[in-house]
Amino acid sequence: MRLAVIASHPVQYYAPLFRALARRIDLKVFFAHYATPADQAKAGFGVGFDWDIDLLADYEHWFLRNVAREPGLDHFGGCDTPEFASLLAQGRFDAVLLMGWHLKSSVQALLAAKRLGIPVMARGDSHLQTPRRLLKKLVKVFAYPPFLRLFDAALYVGEQSRAYWQHYRYPSERLFFSPHCVEAEWFATRATSDARADLRARLGLNPKSTAVLFAGKLLPFKRPLDLIAAASRLKSRRSPVDVVVVGSGPMQSEIIGAAANADVSCHMLGFRNQSEMPGVYSAADILVLPSDGRETWGLVANEALACARPIVVSDAVGCALDLASDGSAGRVFALGDIEALAAAISDILDHPPQADAIAAKSAAYSIDAAVEGVLHAAAFAISYRHRTAI
Repeated sequence: MRLAVIASHPVQYYAPLFRALARRIDLKVFFAHYATPADQAKAGFGVGFDWDIDLLADYEHWFLRNVAREPGLDHFGGCDTPEFASLLAQGRFDAVLLMGWHLKSSVQALLAAKRLGIPVMARGDSHLQTPRRLLKKLVKVFAYPPFLRLFDAALYVGEQSRAYWQHYRYPSERLFFSPHCVEAEWFATRATSDARADLRARLGLNPKSTAVLFAGKLLPFKRPLDLIAAASRLKSRRSPVDVVVVGSGPMQSEIIGAAANADVSCHMLGFRNQSEMPGVYSAADILVLPSDGRETWGLVANEALACARPIVVSDAVGCALDLASDGSAGRVFALGDIEALAAAISDILDHPPQADAIAAKSAAYSIDAAVEGVLHAAAFAISYRHRTAI
């Protein structure tokens, strides 16, 4: 099978999936944009940087010529890549996989594949809890059912993602599970006891103290202040917890001020590149992700589980139903309910999930499972396209 994938830009979470697919099939990934350090800063990281791991190794790839007037990843027209049509025609591909459809380049690829009679699949993490204006919701009610059916097969990354496709009446027989995932072994082998002791010593943490981690861009929709408020409430009920914040963004000063006012011990680590994250998870005892519905999944939760750390996530986060709702590896709390967040953290500390249960949850959302989903969907899409073309 020869598969073309079109993605916005190299992403640290997708590179392991592409490498794994390339070991099974003839794969070529087309990128619509090369993200510069300035693009990363603009995306909410707050600082310019390049990832310190190789995102392009071990799979065939090509950077498309982006002819957008204002190239970028933050608006629909920021990726305009008309040359994909000719490259697709020349490539003799059996199927095309779009990693989302929020950019002009994705729509260009969809239309080009349709003109050539090549089956098209989509994989995305959109869900129904993302805040939308009423007008946009109404437009989607009528426009999305026919639009989404242009895809011969759809890959859902979790339960909220599947509900999204079902809401727009996408045929269930054309839906395939390809979970959001991380390179779990890479994280696990680096999240060592030595890494834990080293970072905790540098932060001045008592070896027996509890460290609760927030990891992500410091943006309002991620609600880092909720964790500070919950930590303040926990002080009156049990031994104080230390909050560790990894990330950068416009809320940095606000978080520092809120922690000082609440007399919460808060360690601001700033932006940490990918190779540093296993050590950060190992130093923590719990990951908390309090985001609203704009957190369409929350892959930091997968990373934490890979490092054998339990998670606490809000019920609006995309991964909540999949990774935490059954209580085996974490807890779910109502978005914005500080009392419920504090109670969830306390419950994890009093009744910590077993290591094998966390490992099992992590394994269920693995790269192997994601690859199998892509391959099954592609086989179906090719067969479906053949049947409907007769």
